Amino acid sequence: MPRKPKAKPKPTGERSDTPFQAGTPVEISSNDLGFRGSWYTGTIIRRASSKNRTKYLIEYTHLFANESGAKNLRETVDFDQLRPAAPREKEREFKFGEEVDAFYNDGWWEGVITEVKDGKFAVYFRNSKEQIRFSKEDLRLHREWIAGEWKPPLEEEIERENVPNNSKTEEEPENVMTEEPFSKGTLVEVSSDEDGFQGAWFAATIVEPAGKDKYLVEYQSLRTEDDKEFLKEEIDIMHIRPSPPDACVVDRFSRLDEVDALYNDGWWVGTISKVLSNSRYIVYFKSTDEEIQFEHSELRVHQDWIDGKWVVASRVLKL
Repeated sequence: MPRKPKAKPKPTGERSDTPFQAGTPVEISSNDLGFRGSWYTGTIIRRASSKNRTKYLIEYTHLFANESGAKNLRETVDFDQLRPAAPREKEREFKFGEEVDAFYNDGWWEGVITEVKDGKFAVYFRNSKEQIRFSKEDLRLHREWIAGEWKPPLEEEIERENVPNNSKTEEEPENVMTEEPFSKGTLVEVSSDEDGFQGAWFAATIVEPAGKDKYLVEYQSLRTEDDKEFLKEEIDIMHIRPSPPDACVVDRFSRLDEVDALYNDGWWVGTISKVLSNSRYIVYFKSTDEEIQFEHSELRVHQDWIDGKWVVASRVLKL
């Protein structure tokens, strides 16, 4: 198995969450494969035991213990899998590029709006690489529960900050791939579904095709176990994208900007949680619920490769 670095950001502070009381509406996440990034509504029943203060018995709202749906499913979960029920505006006009949660298969799944047409919204899901259409009633603005606060908060308008000069919106698509498959020597980025590596992209070069929808790539920063040469690996096309353009360059990031952070030889998606002095930032990583400090030069504007073009999600409100 090719060797890749374990990349788990080191936390810079402690959680400020308080224990949940019986009867509290909550949302529950899952660590099961295929369900990461989704949240299910439920209610706190009680602590799992008087001795263990980190586990709770919860009852799901939309998941049931049997096929008849006569009894709601109950489950014991860790404190880290819980957050308060997410706020939601009653009336909201969603826009192209906004990050949203879509209600699908009884849970809320994080995605980005890639098309607005005839009152419907196409939402792209990064984890499954799928695009599904939804009505406005099935969407809510995506929010993160960070240090005991919802970001962005409910009661304030979402403002689009100045987009980098060369960034493109729905009316100005750019960097569309005109040829498939990838040709030899093309600079690309490669992702992985392995535990601990979801959400990371590693720079590589296409060496040659390796069968149907597969390519042999050579990483630019990952090396073999004997450290004698750069690692080569066969990758399917679903885990390959072009190298992102350098057009989206900013002089300064703002709080809650979505960025990619260069860490352990890969680019990891995160959110600016604090702006420090001397062009330094604290970045929050949802996948590990942790934070780490970066220099400005170690960050870039986060972009998604969707339907053959680069999409920059709209920035959320600066607090």
